[in-house]
Amino acid sequence: MSITQSFKSFALLGAEWVMWILIILSLISVTIMIERAIYFFRKQPDVNEIIQKVKEKIANGKGFKDAGEYLNSIKGIAPVIAASALSDAEKGINAVEETAQSSRIREKMKLEKNLAFLGTVGNNAPFIGLFGTVIGVIQAFHDLSLNSTGGASTVMSGISEALVATAIGLLVALPAVVAYNTFSRKIKSIMGDSDALLHTILSEINSQNSKK
Repeated sequence: MSITQSFKSFALLGAEWVMWILIILSLISVTIMIERAIYFFRKQPDVNEIIQKVKEKIANGKGFKDAGEYLNSIKGIAPVIAASALSDAEKGINAVEETAQSSRIREKMKLEKNLAFLGTVGNNAPFIGLFGTVIGVIQAFHDLSLNSTGGASTVMSGISEALVATAIGLLVALPAVVAYNTFSRKIKSIMGDSDALLHTILSEINSQNSKK
């Protein structure tokens, strides 16, 4: 049996299984979207307020202890990175920067959890749907060859059913793309806030060191 005949035999199995794959991918994508939305919703402290309070606590003459305790009491990516940096304040500015960078990488990985799946689904679901459509078209013409009396109606009926796979692929891809882009922008915003808070702390550390 030639490769062409082998693929034709495979195609004649129908495109329904492709649609089931798309439905499963859609369900997984929706689950990830909900989980990520909840996660990001819980990670939105007011960074401007935090920066102001950190400055006040560092300036009160008690060093960085009060500021560290305050940051540890707040939930969020920016406070976690800042608190990690402050924990090494006594070791010098280089130690603070290295600790902050390490913490930043860890927290960013948490933010990006499962986003690669959404990106992959968004980019490839239309192609999976198109593959299902191609299979459906092959099956439609095969049915026509077995029932030539049916004429164009036989082909049109099969092709219309095959096009459903492409439609499903697009329906699966669009929400995944929107969610991926939305979450990616949110990650940039969160990391930007984290960097702003971190630079404030580095500035205060330099200021305190210059006074010694």
